[in-house]
Amino acid sequence: YDAEGNEEPKALPEGSETMPYIDESPTMSPQLSARGQESGDGVSPTPTDGLGTGGERDAGKGLEMRKLVLSGFLASEEIYINQLEALLLPMKPLKATATTSQPVLTLQQIETIFYKIQDIYEIHKEFYDSLCPKVQQWDSNVTMGHLFQKLASQLGVYKAFVDNYKVALETAEKCSQSNYQFQKISEELKVKGPKDSKESHTSVTMEALLYKPIDRVTRSTLVLHDLLKHTPSDHPDYPLLQDALRISQNFLSSINEDIDPRRTAVTTPKGETRQLVKDGFLVELSEGSRKLRHVFLFTDVLLCAKLKKTAVGKHQQYDCKWYVPLADLVFPSPEESEHCPQVHVIPDHELEDMKMKISAIKSEVQKEKANKGQSRAIERLKKKMFENEFWLLLNSPAIPFRIHNRNGKSYLFLLSSDYERSEWREAIQKLQKKDLQAFVLSSVELQVLTGSCFKLRTVHNIPVTSNKDDDESPGLYGFLHVIVHSAKGFKQSANLYCTLEVDSFGYFVSKAKTRVFRDTTEPQWNEEFEIELEGSQSLRILCYEKCYDKTKLNKDNNEIVDKIMGKGQIQLDPQAVQTKNWHMDVIEMNGIKVEFSMKFTSRDMSLKRTPSKKQTGVFGVKISVVTKRERSKVPYIVRQCIEEVEKRGIEEVGIYRISGVATDIQALKAVFDANNKDILVMLSDMDINAIAGTLKLYFRELPEPLLTDRLYPAFMEGIALSDPAAKENCMMHLLRSLPDPNLITFLFLLEHLKRVAEKEPINKMSLHNLATVFGPTLLRPSEGESKGHLTLASDIWSHDVMAQVQVLLYYLQHPPISFTELKRNTLYFSTDV
Repeated sequence: YDAEGNEEPKALPEGSETMPYIDESPTMSPQLSARGQESGDGVSPTPTDGLGTGGERDAGKGLEMRKLVLSGFLASEEIYINQLEALLLPMKPLKATATTSQPVLTLQQIETIFYKIQDIYEIHKEFYDSLCPKVQQWDSNVTMGHLFQKLASQLGVYKAFVDNYKVALETAEKCSQSNYQFQKISEELKVKGPKDSKESHTSVTMEALLYKPIDRVTRSTLVLHDLLKHTPSDHPDYPLLQDALRISQNFLSSINEDIDPRRTAVTTPKGETRQLVKDGFLVELSEGSRKLRHVFLFTDVLLCAKLKKTAVGKHQQYDCKWYVPLADLVFPSPEESEHCPQVHVIPDHELEDMKMKISAIKSEVQKEKANKGQSRAIERLKKKMFENEFWLLLNSPAIPFRIHNRNGKSYLFLLSSDYERSEWREAIQKLQKKDLQAFVLSSVELQVLTGSCFKLRTVHNIPVTSNKDDDESPGLYGFLHVIVHSAKGFKQSANLYCTLEVDSFGYFVSKAKTRVFRDTTEPQWNEEFEIELEGSQSLRILCYEKCYDKTKLNKDNNEIVDKIMGKGQIQLDPQAVQTKNWHMDVIEMNGIKVEFSMKFTSRDMSLKRTPSKKQTGVFGVKISVVTKRERSKVPYIVRQCIEEVEKRGIEEVGIYRISGVATDIQALKAVFDANNKDILVMLSDMDINAIAGTLKLYFRELPEPLLTDRLYPAFMEGIALSDPAAKENCMMHLLRSLPDPNLITFLFLLEHLKRVAEKEPINKMSLHNLATVFGPTLLRPSEGESKGHLTLASDIWSHDVMAQVQVLLYYLQHPPISFTELKRNTLYFSTDV
């Protein structure tokens, strides 16, 4: 189905708004499934008012209907008991292992997941054993109202089950992720078939079985309703059934509000309850443009919707754009998706620009709040921030997630995180393991399903930071150092690597990647990364098997064809992370354990330059001392690193932006500091990103910035000038005011960065990208100077960093500047600093 199609609305068949009330029952009478249908035969339901008063025939027919209702209910009760039995089956062995040295689950987890199931089973077993002989030896005088009354009086157990339901589901889900044995158990529980059925067993997931008790209460209430309808009012059962129905209905209305958001929407073609399994916001590429959609995954259908624009105060609703029954849904492989549209990727510098704008607005909001500013001004700023964040959310995702309907149409989503793509894919594939049927929804059914989305949704807000409440954690700003040590738990040897993702501006992005460890079951990466955090709250680790099969590699750069072996996520707790020491941790995923360590440096800490006491080595030593010692105009480390990057790194995608391995950078630092004769050999063997990282580290660790503390305020003022001639005059005068070693090194680096940017079509590094990477490194004031600038960590980030980037960008975009020309034109640049 596609919303653009023009399916004629069909009239709703009479009675079809009533849910079929008997669960998967083999003996269910077809006449009963849609109550209220007119039918010509003698078994059609009779209105209640005719029962008590109208002659023997009517009463007889009513009692016959009663037997049909009861035998159908009994058959479904048998199935329900078998389902509860299947759920209880693994409980005993799990309890037995809980006290051993290698428990699958703890006793607490078992208690939570299987809470009250044993009690519910016993109540229904007793009810079934008492009701069964009465229905089998049926006569018109049989009474069973007391059994239903007793069942209704025990609904308190269901209340306890419902209250625990959400926690039980979450616990089962967590245990499945961290324990492979439990995952296997919970994916396939064997349910006995009914006595007279050909099927001996069916496989059902634990999640589906845990929903059954909630479903059952509703069905029991509907059956009571039907029994009452077909019981003469003078029958001894009538008052008892009335009482049971009253208790059940009261109970239902009391828990309806409490039931987990996965409430029933409508039913699947098989008559099972259709539940919402997952929902969230995704970017769809539709007719060449990016659209934000709310995607809903139900038990048997994927539905893509958008929120309708509604007048203020009106109830919000979704508009269905398209749906694909899961029975018809396939994931095309990269080679099959060549007809799919090409993804237009927004250049990095545009995304970076927007991030800076957002950070600047955040600072303004903070300032307005601090100065008790007008709420209207704050609202206006927040609106602007939301618009910018929305643009970023829409335009940054680039990883394709393709959905294909067997009957023809393909759809393309763009995600910023492979972790999320894998979550959606796994959730769909898990549902597809069940026996699903293809179907077409009538327009009325589609309306009902889309209408239920608003109530059922679990994700309410677009994931942008401006939607957060003021008291919510703003996340971490600064640098997270992560060492990925090793992994174990792989069943067979493979070529393995990890990637790290963090959330930034409300969505997740991949920030680092280890090298591929070949042909092993226990990779030992021991690689360190420095990851910049921009309001981050979580770290994700994904473990991949590298694909070397050329046929699978797609022309699309952003297609990730490597197989995810496992994935996991941890919260970045500011208290736990902000220590000077390394904090060791393990993420368990799919039976795989990845060991890693991390420590965090807040942005204001990382902005400090510490004055150097040492005069040996090159790192942390004044540039004038180094050039004098070396008798050179540009430090040796700067010349060597630049030469190596120009030799073999100038076409490397993301050169200077992608982190090198921290241990490699530290090794290079030690070699340069010791002036070791093996420097050149080591440089030629080293990963090019580590060499680029060493150059950045050298400038970052200078005791004062290359463009000096003294001139920093003047650079900030110069870049803010509006008149181009005045700006030119001032900016050149400032360069001329630099000490010679600083100026010559700066001009040397400037020409190198321009040459890197010439290769932008290949290396994706524009002048703006390079200015973003190097601006703060070359201008950021040292400890003593920056005191006056330090307020909020995110604050400095926005105002000062934006200006620092603009200063470097100004010089990068300027025609070539020569040292001798600058010195000769002293008179022209007469602006006073």
